[in-house]
Formats: sequence, C-alpha cells, structure tokens
Amino acid sequence: MLPLLRRAWVAAACRRGTRRCSLGACCSYRLRDALHPLWQSPLTIPGGTRQSPINIQWRDSVYDPFLKPLKISYDPTTCLHIWNNGYSFLVEFDDSTDRSTIVGGPLENQYRLKQFHFHWGAINEWGSEHTVDSKFYPAELHLVHWNAVAYPTFEEAVMEGNGLAVIGVFLKLGTHHEGLQTLVDALPAVKHKDTIIEFDVFDPSCLIPSCPDYWTYAGSLTTPPLTESVTWIIKKKPIEVDENQLEAFRMLLFTSDGEEEKRMVDNFRPLQPLMNRTVRSSFQIRHLLNTEVQPKDRAEQIRP
Repeated sequence: MLPLLRRAWVAAACRRGTRRCSLGACCSYRLRDALHPLWQSPLTIPGGTRQSPINIQWRDSVYDPFLKPLKISYDPTTCLHIWNNGYSFLVEFDDSTDRSTIVGGPLENQYRLKQFHFHWGAINEWGSEHTVDSKFYPAELHLVHWNAVAYPTFEEAVMEGNGLAVIGVFLKLGTHHEGLQTLVDALPAVKHKDTIIEFDVFDPSCLIPSCPDYWTYAGSLTTPPLTESVTWIIKKKPIEVDENQLEAFRMLLFTSDGEEEKRMVDNFRPLQPLMNRTVRSSFQIRHLLNTEVQPKDRAEQIRP
C-alpha cells in the first residue's frame, strides 16, 4: 500500500499544511537504534492532532456503554494475494463488493476489508505499534477497512476523517497458531521486496481473538501519508503465536533480489502523543488488587 499512500501524502501536505515532528523523541532511548530509517529523522506530517500509534492507558480509558459489539463477516474467497512492499507484507482482498466487511462497534457505516499486514520487532521485547500501559508486544496485526458507503474509492476514503477503520490485534509469544501457519508457509515466496504471489481462500477472522472487548480512538495511518482518517479498534486480548512463526516474519527482507540483504524487522512507527483525545473501551473495568472485574452478561462478539 505504500506507493499508493505516498501519492496521497503529497496531496495531504499541500491541502492541510504541515508541521515538524521529531519522531525520535517519541520512543525510549533503547528503541532508537532499532527504528526503521523512515522514522530516524524529522518528518513532515500533515495535520497532527490525531496521530497514531499511541500508548493506551488502561486506567484512563473511558467505558462507553453505547459501544456496540463488532460484527465481522469475511468471505475467504475474496483473498487475492500476498505482496512484500518493502516495509511489511500485505495480504490483499477484493473490495469491489460487500463480501468482506465489518459493521457495528464504534462505526456508523459498513466498512470493506482492503488488506491486512503486520508490524514486528527484531526481538520479542518490542514490535507492536500500540502499547498498553507502556507494554510492547512482539507484533501487531492491522486489518484495514474503508468506508464504501460514504466514499466511492479506497483512495478517497484514505483522505477523509471517517474513511478508514483498522482492527488492531496484538500477538504474544505462546502456543502455535494453526490459522497463522497457513500464511507463514507462504512467506518464503515473498522474501524479497516487490514480490507477489496468489493467495486465495483465506479467512482472516481466524486471526482475531474471540473476546469481544476492545478500545477505540480517532487516529491516523502509521505509514505515509499518515492521514488522520482512521477509527482504530484495538482488541484487548492478544492472540498467541510461537517463536518459529515470529521468526518467519523476521526472515523477510526490506530489499529486492540482488541488493544487499536487509532483514525486515522493527517496521513499526514510534508512539505519538495522545493530545486531547479520549480512548473509549467497550468493557467496564474496576481495579481491585490489580484484578479486572467485568460484567457477567457481556455480549459475545457477533460472527456470521
């Protein structure tokens, strides 16, 4: 998606004005050496009041009883291919019809699935873009959807405040994930930048935890053009993957065939300031001796 978003970056900068942001100051000293070159120098960013990712403070999130369960309906046959774009690998979908969609949650309209991708670190101590109470996960999944009710194309939706909805799922080290393994087995074929293979009949709902709880906030893309067009839906519970599956991500390359090999690791953007935004939660929390207490009648996440 990066080539497309670079074109949108230029348009956004011209239309909205720009500001300077020292992204290096947004992350800890230990992580600075791990930053992707995209984030190692000051960058001109359009807008700037709702940038992503952020640190989610559990205690500061606000329970919203009006948030609905998120309804996910993905058609596995809409999966098209896997593409190494030189920053991550994208699994892209046919979004010409409403066959793979989400609705509900904080969303007013139905959104179509465009693609999903991951961000991960060189080691398990970091890798996710969002954090929870300053805790990093080894990786984070992003499922990118666009508002096809309000906008005729994905390219137009990218530029609008309610244009995109991204589900974020944390990955933690644990047991082997059978659903993910189907994807992992295909990764050697897209080891190099700009390689692409067919990848059909895959249901990404297998990568989404069954727990319905989530946080939501208004944010931005985390790759250029960084447009402030995203309603983020961050799932509270992570999914478990094993060490070999994470290592398969790290075997991919930022570079094309024939170039000096550079491993695809640490492809995450540093944290951005929350500013005046509120992070809402779909679940109610009270802290009693660091124990989370939730209502017993919490509705389950709706699946077709």
